[in-house]
Amino acid sequence: MKPKSENIISLQHINKSFPLEIGGEQQVLFDINFNVRVGEFVAIMGPSGSGKSTCMNIIGALDTPSSGTYELYGRNVTNLTTDELAIVRNEHIGFVFQQFNLLSKRSVLDNVMLPLMYRGMTMAERQSRAREMLRRVGLENFETYLPNQLSGGMKQRVAIARALAGDPKLILADEPTGALDSKMGNEILKFFKQLNQELGITIVMITHEFDIAKYADRLIHIRDGKINYDGRIPRDERNL
Repeated sequence: MKPKSENIISLQHINKSFPLEIGGEQQVLFDINFNVRVGEFVAIMGPSGSGKSTCMNIIGALDTPSSGTYELYGRNVTNLTTDELAIVRNEHIGFVFQQFNLLSKRSVLDNVMLPLMYRGMTMAERQSRAREMLRRVGLENFETYLPNQLSGGMKQRVAIARALAGDPKLILADEPTGALDSKMGNEILKFFKQLNQELGITIVMITHEFDIAKYADRLIHIRDGKINYDGRIPRDERNL
């Protein structure tokens, strides 16, 4: 899938509802419209229950909208099958989650190799790629460790290495510093900034804190399922 336009993400009139056990539906997203250009660093911010995580799930091909159109790399992916969405996720998007989502009984190297299992690569090629990503995040000496032998910040760096292993042009980070202390969190955010500025990777980060959002260049604020702000973060307010 190659970019057909300058937008890597385009959400057009996205609505999302969930069925209720008592009958009927609850709508959580209302007419969401925005584009993300190739190479942007965007923070999607909002309080708990605002709909920001539901929006991220749609962007990450983890869920589909109830109505509206989602284009990724200029291709309409709104109505893809579950299997097709899985291919999109594996080949084009890197994920970083708050709780790291590492396999506790597999080594650091094995965890980073996971996204490469369905790429048609040999074991030697997967190992080489994973080791390269561990070097990039400064963990080349920890490939045989298990996740529970690492600090929280190191676990998140393993998760970032895993996200980078498939060479994605888009990284989705869901509250990536939520399980870290402020010092380690700032280090992870600076690393995201570096990936964006030096490698041109598009980053969409979900957060509920403006101090974290300030590492991005653009802020989209969602409240009650609607966008109430979308604009550049003033340079003098950013964490550069």
